[in-house]
Order: sequence, then C-alpha cells, then structure tokens
Amino acid sequence: MKLGCIGDDFTGSSDLANTLAKGGMTVVQYTGVPEGPADADAQAGVVALKSRSIDPEEAVRQSLAALDWLRAQGCEQIFFKYCSTFDSTPQGNIGPVAEALAKALDAWQVIVCPAFPGTGRSVYQGHLFVADKLLNESGMQNHPLTPMTDADIRRWLAPQTSFEVGHVSARVVFGGAEAISKGLWDQHVAGKRLIVVDAIRDEDLVEIGRAAKGLPLITGGSGVALGLPGNFGCKAAPVPWTGQGGKAMALSGSCSIATRAQVARHKAHSPAREIIAAEVIEGRVSPMEIADWAMGAKGLPLVYSSADPEIVKAVQARFGSEAASGALEGFFAEVARLCVAAGATRVITAGGETSGAIVEGLGLDRLEIGPEIDPGVPALRARPDLVVALKSGNFGAEDFFEKADRLLAGA
Repeated sequence: MKLGCIGDDFTGSSDLANTLAKGGMTVVQYTGVPEGPADADAQAGVVALKSRSIDPEEAVRQSLAALDWLRAQGCEQIFFKYCSTFDSTPQGNIGPVAEALAKALDAWQVIVCPAFPGTGRSVYQGHLFVADKLLNESGMQNHPLTPMTDADIRRWLAPQTSFEVGHVSARVVFGGAEAISKGLWDQHVAGKRLIVVDAIRDEDLVEIGRAAKGLPLITGGSGVALGLPGNFGCKAAPVPWTGQGGKAMALSGSCSIATRAQVARHKAHSPAREIIAAEVIEGRVSPMEIADWAMGAKGLPLVYSSADPEIVKAVQARFGSEAASGALEGFFAEVARLCVAAGATRVITAGGETSGAIVEGLGLDRLEIGPEIDPGVPALRARPDLVVALKSGNFGAEDFFEKADRLLAGA
C-alpha cells in the first residue's frame, strides 16, 4: 500500500476513495481500523472513522491507531481527510488530530486545504467559501453539531492546536507546484507548521497535490487528492462496476439545504415517510414499523428526518442535542439492518452521522469503490449481495436519490 488515508466520517472517506479511484489507484475503504492486513492489491487504503464529533482525545486515539495500522502496511504518505466545510468547533477535532499525526510522523509543512471546487467549496485568502457565500453565511452556521460561524480557516483552526497556523495565498498557488513548494517552505521557515493553502480551481488542487509529493502528511478535503495518484505513477481510468438488482431504500438524516431539497423533490413523486425525533425518543414509532413500510412500498421508498434548522433546535432544546442525534442515528441503523435482513440489496444514505451509524449497524467492514454518482459520492459494494451509496449532507444534485439508485442497479 502506497497511500494511507484516515477519514473522520464514512461519507467523507468514500468521497476521498472516489477521487483516488478516478485517478487510477486501486482503493479499498475500511470501516474502522482493520484487525488483519490490507488487501494485497490495494494501492491506497482509506480507514473510515466516526470521529468528527466525538471528544478530541478519543478522536486522536482512534486516528493514531489508524496511523499505526497504515504504517504497518507500508504506506509512504498519510492523508487526513475532513469535510470540505471544515466541520468542527473551536474546541473541535481537526486541529488536535492533525497535530498528533504531524508529531507522530515528524511532519512540518502540513497542508490544510478543505477546498473542493467541484461541489462549490473554495479557499481564498484563507477563507472558505460555499459557491459565492462565505462558509458562515452558507447555512453551515446552522449545523446541529458543528455550527460554522467563521469562514477564516486560520482563525477557526488556531484555538484547536498549539502549532502556528500559516497561509499560502492564491497568488502563490497560481504559480504551480514549484511555487507552492517554495511557499510551504517559506511558511515553515517562519515557524508555521499547519499551513492553509488557497485553492479555487481543480487545477490548483492538482498543483497542490504535485507539491505535496514526498511530504509525510497532508490534510484536507478530498479535492487535494486530485493530484496524488500521479505522484505514485497512476493514470486516470474508468472504474469498473456491476449493478445489483433487487429491492432499494433510502434513508436521510441530514438537515443540510442540499439534502432538504433532494428530499422535497423525491417525496413529490415517490413514497416517503418522515421520522419525527420526539416520536422516536418517546417510543411512539418503531424501527420494525418503518422497515415493514419500506419493504412494502413500491419504487424507491425514502425514510427521512431532514428538518428545518429551527425544528432541529427545538428538539435539541427539549431533549438535548446528543440524545436527539443519538436516538435518530440508532433508529436509522436499525431500520437499515431490518430491511437488509428482509432482502434489501441497495441502500442509499444521506448525512455523515447517519451514514456512519448505518454502516456500523450493518456491520460493513470494507467497501469496494465504484463509479461516481455525483461529485464526491461513489457507488460502493459492501457484499456480493449489497451495494450502498453514502452521501454527505451538502453533496448531490436534486435528483440524487433516483440517480444513485439507477447507478447502483446498473441501469
């Protein structure tokens, strides 16, 4: 294995694996730290953790365990993947994990770049944009677990780490890989160890990837991985895929603007069942009831709890944010388990935390990477009789659910 990757959630990990696979690498995504050796033909391994919103000390522990396993597989470079909207809090996990990995690898010029222009995320003058809006004006300020209230990545990251945070500007990035390498070195000489690098185009990310050749540690969104396969002699090639027939279902726990639009479109013409958090917490609806409904519904049934941010806040105020989110995640995981046990062969999920809970609930330990459904979202084969799609809340076109099902089925 040449490239080792650590993802802080399952949807982001599949996003990264998708980027590397499109670049020509043989990629396997693992759920948690594997107990045995890596797949023999894997050029890149992505260890998917569910660490984005947990206690920083535990996130560091899990990430270092993943690092130990990846190094034991012979990895030459490590990539720490987090969300392209930099989901964290000032007391969050990105800084502590990046710092711990840097210390373990003796890495000094550590790139920090969440940009992903293909999904509208760009970094300019150290600020993260979603399309034409600053991050803190994009809807991410209402995220129920990691509200992003400052678009300046340098300022947001600084309280999370003891390292000095630097910056390589777009003006330097436009000069290409050699200029970026010099910019990183200049920041290193100035005492900066975590270095935010601007990127507004895919071309910028490719050049950043080229500049990262030989660096022991890179951090960022999946976009930075655009330039990495070439560093290992890989060339872009079509990703093979065999579709899976049978029964399909979709589950959505994301409250993002993009997912709510997808839910609204889908339920206008397909069966859909809304899950109310209070009813789950108070035991007024059961996973078996919803699983029976989904398995009996025609077409692609959608089970969702994607509510308006004000509704989410009211639920959190009544029950507590951890109790509310934990109850819904457990509920969705059990619905998925019951449906797969009853014969469902295609499962589509929306939302990072929801997807992670479902993957864990189904006991999926490895995922083979298939072709891209929408930017950042690949088709995944979990077992010979089960395929899945794990969508980050903010990703995907409005017709994502139907599009995902068609590709998963091989139509």
